[in-house]
Amino acid sequence: MRYAIDARADGPRFRTGGFSQRVGPLAGDHRDDDADEVVYVVEGSGRVAVGGEVHDVRPGVAVFVARGTAWSAEGDVRGVSVLVHEPEPSTGHAVLDLTLLEKGTATAGREFVLGATPEAGCASVTQFIGLIPPGRAPEHFHTYDEVIYVLEGEGVLEIDGEQAPLRPGTCVHLPARLVHCLANTGSSEMRLLGVFRPAGSPAEAYYPDGTPAYPGTPQLTTANP
Repeated sequence: MRYAIDARADGPRFRTGGFSQRVGPLAGDHRDDDADEVVYVVEGSGRVAVGGEVHDVRPGVAVFVARGTAWSAEGDVRGVSVLVHEPEPSTGHAVLDLTLLEKGTATAGREFVLGATPEAGCASVTQFIGLIPPGRAPEHFHTYDEVIYVLEGEGVLEIDGEQAPLRPGTCVHLPARLVHCLANTGSSEMRLLGVFRPAGSPAEAYYPDGTPAYPGTPQLTTANP
């Protein structure tokens, strides 16, 4: 697989939130003794073997594997893998079909579907698919570090007055508390794969003045500035 974001090569790991993001074929044997791994199948079909179980996989299926757990994949399957370095203690694995799960709601009419989460056994991160309608959300920030992979659609990411194009295959790292705006400039829904730590809700966001951007988002406090 090809590294798009490599925590080992980019200096101190805090600069990438402790993430490495890889893209490419999944076939082969895998094991990482230092990182949890969360995977999302983007193209193709095949099978994944982990923990003595074999699962059919296709686009929309997510896989979580705790560090030190061996797993393998076969078939013409391509995906996005995020290695979570120095993870919280987790054991086991989970295979989830995100196409069958219910959607949650966030700001500006945006929706999301959760993948690997603490509830699924992955203590360190939340993995999700973000569904973004055409339009621009207000500038905001999150209290978590996040890596993003654009699955479908086109748009722009705006940070401090500068813009960068977004298209399928674009990889992004957003550090915690970085004020940004992501706009879908197309005429159809944009789909993003996101993984963030610490785990929580993709709907948790704040406007630049610290005001919660969505009902139910906790207020920022001096303990959580």
